[in-house]
Amino acid sequence: MDAKFTRRIILAIVFALIIYLGLSLYFDIESVVTAFTKFSWIYLPLLLLLAYLNYITRYVKWEYYLRKLNIKITGKESRSIFFSGLAMSATPGKLGELLKSYLLKKISGEPVSKTAPVIFAERLTDLVSLIILAFVGALFYDYSLTFLILAGVFTFAIILLLASPRIVFFILGLLGKIKSIKPHAEKLNQLYLSTQQLIGTKALLLMTFLSIISWYFECLAFYLVLVVFGVDTSIMWCTFVYSFATIAGALSMLPGGLGVTEGSLTIFMINSGVPEDVSVISTFIIRVVTLWFAIILGIISLVMYQRKIGKIDIEQIKKQSE
Repeated sequence: MDAKFTRRIILAIVFALIIYLGLSLYFDIESVVTAFTKFSWIYLPLLLLLAYLNYITRYVKWEYYLRKLNIKITGKESRSIFFSGLAMSATPGKLGELLKSYLLKKISGEPVSKTAPVIFAERLTDLVSLIILAFVGALFYDYSLTFLILAGVFTFAIILLLASPRIVFFILGLLGKIKSIKPHAEKLNQLYLSTQQLIGTKALLLMTFLSIISWYFECLAFYLVLVVFGVDTSIMWCTFVYSFATIAGALSMLPGGLGVTEGSLTIFMINSGVPEDVSVISTFIIRVVTLWFAIILGIISLVMYQRKIGKIDIEQIKKQSE
């Protein structure tokens, strides 16, 4: 594996460990360790299964988008590329966005400008679905409605803009007159044309529905963690908290939402009466199950896939985006 690639993953892991250690120290590390030993680890396979069902549902979305763009690769290649992309879930910079498009180009020859909108459409429908899941809880608990409304309005505005070819091509035309952007004008047009194919009304509604299902699996995993600790809670509250924390992490633009997602989950639980030690260790467990499990699966898939496509070079990935 590329040395820079490995270094970035290690940096993400170190950053995460600092966050988890900081939370433990702040809320009394001894009680946190004690809570850790009290968790019934027999439920770990079920938690991992729920997280895996999230990835499988998202893979269905991935396949749908590839077919919309008429990108022809085998099912095995598609699965390998999708799961390899999970390795980048907590990697800084634009690398995570580019890896799947880079791998697609190596296999199918399709330009990054055509396939990059798949990653955008995945993230857009993920965000819309999380806002919907969180909004239901926000209405019920009358909490953070303003934030979610603003996030929803912002997201809807982006969708409306992208659904208006006349406006977008006008903007692209203006951008194309800028000297530094002019050489990339054709790629920008291709990016938009591919994006337009993926966010039509039918595709947007169907893939948002799939996203709601996929993220609900992780909300269930969060609920199960608290139930195992004997916390008196509800699936609606857990869905609201987990969705809200994930949105906050995504909007922070930090890799994997590290720090923001953990902090949001922990604070929400403590403010709702969950003991501090249980809140911290529950956050740790759910993040290991949902984020770090994905990264481990991605790394395994990527290492195996490199046997077929050769060593992945970060510099080559960057060049593909130019």
